[in-house]
Amino acid sequence: MSEPLKLGTRKSSLAMAQARAVAEAITARSGREVELVGITTYGDTTKAALAQIGGTGVFVNALRDALLEGRIDLAVHSLKDLPTTQPDGLVIAAVPPREDPRDALCARDGRKLTELSAGARVGTGSPRRAAQLRALGYGLVVVAIRGNVDTRLRYVAEGELDAVVLARAGLARLGRLDAVTEVFDPMQMLPAPGQGALAVECRAGHNEVDAALVELLRGLDDPDTRAAVTAERALLAALEAGCSAPVGAFGEVAEGEEGPELYLRGVVVASDGSQSVRLSATGTPDEADQLGRRLAAEMLAAGAAGLMGERVP
Repeated sequence: MSEPLKLGTRKSSLAMAQARAVAEAITARSGREVELVGITTYGDTTKAALAQIGGTGVFVNALRDALLEGRIDLAVHSLKDLPTTQPDGLVIAAVPPREDPRDALCARDGRKLTELSAGARVGTGSPRRAAQLRALGYGLVVVAIRGNVDTRLRYVAEGELDAVVLARAGLARLGRLDAVTEVFDPMQMLPAPGQGALAVECRAGHNEVDAALVELLRGLDDPDTRAAVTAERALLAALEAGCSAPVGAFGEVAEGEEGPELYLRGVVVASDGSQSVRLSATGTPDEADQLGRRLAAEMLAAGAAGLMGERVP
């Protein structure tokens, strides 16, 4: 019998839940047992705000090191945490079907956003969410926070904050949708590129064992999800913006008159919410990367660069 596959994951409750879902899918598909290996990343240990430490790679580098060193066979990442450049020797073998990528409000007393009074304290660790909240013009006080989902929800329960904004996908995977009081329409708040999607990464197939694993994992891939997040991440890369920049993007594949179409929306918002560039573009799933880069060029031409702060070359 084959040895269990070693699947690397961060140790948070959400990361472990995501990894277990992938492990179960692998076992169901192949009969192969999968052992979870918890790995601590720099992003898990630092107390600094993600905007200060740059965000890019802080939750994934330790997992990638473990892959390259052979300590694990594959890793599961939240795709929105991945840098847009792929390291040599590794491949994203699967992007499974995406959870709902929208952001969600979790407020006291079941309130929706419009029911929060001016001056209400709303917590988020995301510059993108903070900028879009300010742009809505409700006079909210946006408070920078860190911590896992339970910690953030506790800020609300204990009255330190009036609400927090979290990814609906994470709440769904943790069975905490009961905390959601409103799900944001993407026209109000575009999610982060890759939000709600997972990336299953392994070593590129340079030997028979690695090649067999790549082939196995490809069976978990969802083509529509991969096309959508490829376009979103191409937009982010072409904007030269890190994952802590105030950039939102959302791609969707739908059936058009001449076959499947990929619709992509993007936004860049000034940190104080005073200005934004919001554009969209349509193409085919096969040209997802080109579509993202084309939309980014249009956004830069419309002044997006001046709203992002320091860019990431």
